[in-house]
Amino acid sequence: MDAAEGTAPTSPICLLPLDTLLQIFSTLSIRQIVVCRSVSKFFHQLLSSPAFVHHLRIAHPLPPLRLIALRPPHFHHRRHASRRLLPLQQSSSFLHAFDSGENRWLELSLEFLPFISLHPVAASSLGLVYLWGDSDGSSNFSRSLVACNPLTRQFKVLPHLGSAWSRHGSVLVDSENRVMVLTELAALYYTGSNQWLKFSSNLPSKPRSPILLSDSAYALCDLGSPWRSQWKLFSCSLKSSRSATHHWTRLERNDWGDVFDILRRPRLVKGGSEDQLLMVGGLKSSFSLNAPCSTILIMRLDVKTQEWDEAGRMPVEMFRCFSEEFSKFKVFGGGDRVCFSGKRAGRLVMWDYSDGKSEWSWIDGVPAIGDGFCRGFVLDAVLTGFR
Repeated sequence: MDAAEGTAPTSPICLLPLDTLLQIFSTLSIRQIVVCRSVSKFFHQLLSSPAFVHHLRIAHPLPPLRLIALRPPHFHHRRHASRRLLPLQQSSSFLHAFDSGENRWLELSLEFLPFISLHPVAASSLGLVYLWGDSDGSSNFSRSLVACNPLTRQFKVLPHLGSAWSRHGSVLVDSENRVMVLTELAALYYTGSNQWLKFSSNLPSKPRSPILLSDSAYALCDLGSPWRSQWKLFSCSLKSSRSATHHWTRLERNDWGDVFDILRRPRLVKGGSEDQLLMVGGLKSSFSLNAPCSTILIMRLDVKTQEWDEAGRMPVEMFRCFSEEFSKFKVFGGGDRVCFSGKRAGRLVMWDYSDGKSEWSWIDGVPAIGDGFCRGFVLDAVLTGFR
C-alpha cells in the first residue's frame, strides 16, 4: 500500500470493531504508534483518539519513549510602530526530537495548539512539554505558559504571567509537573493550585543553568570579579507553601576541594535520579587565569550524601570540535543523556549513561535552527493524559 494514498475506507482493517482495533494497536510500542499515525488519516484519527489514549492508560500502559527535543534560540523582540512587541521570527509548529534507539529525527506536531507563535522551553518526565505561546497578533500582546502532550494533543494554559517573565525567566519543571519561573530578582512557583507563589530570589548574582529536583531548586552563581570567575552552588527548598520560607543557601563543604575551580564555564544538568545533579564544564589544565581546557568533564553530585564523583569526560577527538570556540558551546539534556552543541560543529555530541557506563557518540542530521547552536531538553514521550 502506498502510504501517500492512505488506507482506503473499504480496507478490511477499517471494518474491525473498535475494541478489536484498540487491542491490536495497544500491543505496539510508542515508537511504532508514532510511525503508524503517519500512514493514513484513519490510523492517525484512531491512534490519536481519546478512546485509544484511555485504553492505554487503563489496560496497557506503555513505557515512555525517551527523546532529545530541540527548542528554538532565545526569543527576541522588536518594537513596532504601534509600540507593541513582535517576534523577530516565528517558531516552527513542529518539535524536532531525536530518537537514539532508532538513530533518527522525528517531528512532533504542535499545530493543535491555538497560538500563533510557539517556543518550547522544557519538559517533565510525565511527557508534558512546556512552552510560551502568543495568543493573538493584536496590539494587546499576550504570552502564556502552556503545558501540552504532543502525542495525545492535550494541553492546558497555566495562570497568566506578565510579559517580563517570558522575556527574562528560566522555566524549570520536575517529575511531578511542578513549575518554577526564575529570574535574577524573583521566582514564581506553581504546584497546580491555579495560582503562582512569588518570592524573592535573594541570589548574589544572576543564576546560571538552574534546575528543579524533587522539592528543591539548584543554581550556579558567579561570586568572582570581572577578571576571574568564582562559581558556587546554591539551593532553595520548596517544601513549604509559604513564600517567606523560600531562601537560597550556599552549598559548600571542605571535602569538595577544588571541584569548582577545575571547571571553566560550568553548567548544571539534572542527574539520573531525583538525588543526583550533574555539573558540566571544561577541565582546566592548570589553575592559572587563562589556562586552556583539555576536555569537557561531567561531575556528579549525590544530593543526599553531598559527595562528588566523575561521571564522564569527553574524548579528545570530539573535544577538538569545541576547543577553538570553547566559550560558545551549549549543554542540554538530563538524566542519563547529555548533549553538547557548537556553532561550527555541524552535529551534536551525546553522552549516554543509560547502560551504567559512560559512552560518547555523534548525532548527525541536526535540523538547521536559528543561530547554529542547539538547545533542548529530554522528553519522555508518553501516550497518557494529564495526571
